[in-house]
Amino acid sequence: MKLGVAIEDTWDFFHEIYAEFRAYHDVTLFQRRRIKSPVFHARINRYLFNRDLKRLMMQNDLVFFEWSSHLLAAASHMAKTCKIVTRLHRFELNEWADRVNWENVDLLIVVAEAKKQEVLARFPQLKDKVEVVAGAVDSEKFSLIRKTYNGDIGILCHLTPRKRVYELILTFYDLLKTHPHLHLHIGGGRHVAYRDYHDALHDTVSRLNMQENVTFYGHVDEPKDWYKNVDVIISNGYSEGLQVSPLEAMSTGRLVFSHFWRGADEMLPKEYLYFTNGQLAELLIEYDSASIDQKESQSKWMRDRVITLFNIQSKKVEVRKLVESVAAGSYYPSSPIQTTGNYESRISVAN
Repeated sequence: MKLGVAIEDTWDFFHEIYAEFRAYHDVTLFQRRRIKSPVFHARINRYLFNRDLKRLMMQNDLVFFEWSSHLLAAASHMAKTCKIVTRLHRFELNEWADRVNWENVDLLIVVAEAKKQEVLARFPQLKDKVEVVAGAVDSEKFSLIRKTYNGDIGILCHLTPRKRVYELILTFYDLLKTHPHLHLHIGGGRHVAYRDYHDALHDTVSRLNMQENVTFYGHVDEPKDWYKNVDVIISNGYSEGLQVSPLEAMSTGRLVFSHFWRGADEMLPKEYLYFTNGQLAELLIEYDSASIDQKESQSKWMRDRVITLFNIQSKKVEVRKLVESVAAGSYYPSSPIQTTGNYESRISVAN
């Protein structure tokens, strides 16, 4: 099969899938051409963009759009000359979905069942062409990391209001009153659109005199190495697709607690989820008092869950086979994927 691939947003979640495509098919990667011109610069480059995108679709049996964003929006309004499959993570649903001509899209892949329900609430006409392939990580790359528990709490994310790092700092401040040995590790760089948020985080830590208990790392190039610093990872955002950093942390054997954003119960059972800051504090205190054996059991449970449910080695094959079925005209909608249900719950750390 001649397979086109279009991606201009981050490659962070796509490297393994792209390699899987290339191992089985003749793959052409979309390359946007730009020229510098003293006159009509924008018009010329817009023409080149449209021409190159049309050519990609004319020369391939199917084009896969990683991210349902600007490239898909443009391509979906062009004359249909090939099959189109796209993957939607999160932000595209709010920023780009209304600009896509979904009639020309043959299959939409989403990273969580909750995201599928959000899509269908907005676009019920897609009911027969939305599939869930859970977000996944490489459990071999993010192998088990052993660490003696020391009360190190971490969060790794873009420092934006959606991630609610500010609220986590305030929760941690109250925790320190009774558990002064705890330490908060914050990984993530300043976002260009939220400089004031980044500055407020640092300012708040300083004004609350928490500098000895809070460490800022800035942008983290090697997440696996960073996870060596922490015992527990927090996912504190109010909206996610299926957040990757907690899955990476789980794969290394780290305990994860998550705010109950929509779909979080696909990543973790409800025992690991919280709504309020007080509930998070209770979970952290409970785990802090657990025995060494209980912590070891939790670590193994976390890694096993990723290997079973969120392993990129199996998920990349699912994506490839869906793409192949669409190209062959044999795609048929599957039943909803269950990622929670009867999967063994956590070992209680209360006893």
